[in-house]
Amino acid sequence: MPIHVELFGIPRQRAGVKELNVTAGDLRSLLLAVGRELPQLLDVCLERDGRLKSGYLANINGRAFVTAAETPLTDGDNVLILSADAGG
Repeated sequence: MPIHVELFGIPRQRAGVKELNVTAGDLRSLLLAVGRELPQLLDVCLERDGRLKSGYLANINGRAFVTAAETPLTDGDNVLILSADAGG
């Protein structure tokens, strides 16, 4: 299912892109897909096993900040990946 991913702060700076679309059913598969598309984020923001590194968060549809890899995603979700200190 297509998921829109936006990057903010350090993830955007390291990736050199603002957004991308990936197919994923949960946060782990989304992070693995992002790591394949943007390998420069591996070991900086993303763990190689599909988890966020400490200090990074994902926000689902502007409603909830999550880090749990098992968090389910549905078609059309928007996921923002950011550093926990983004915005001051």
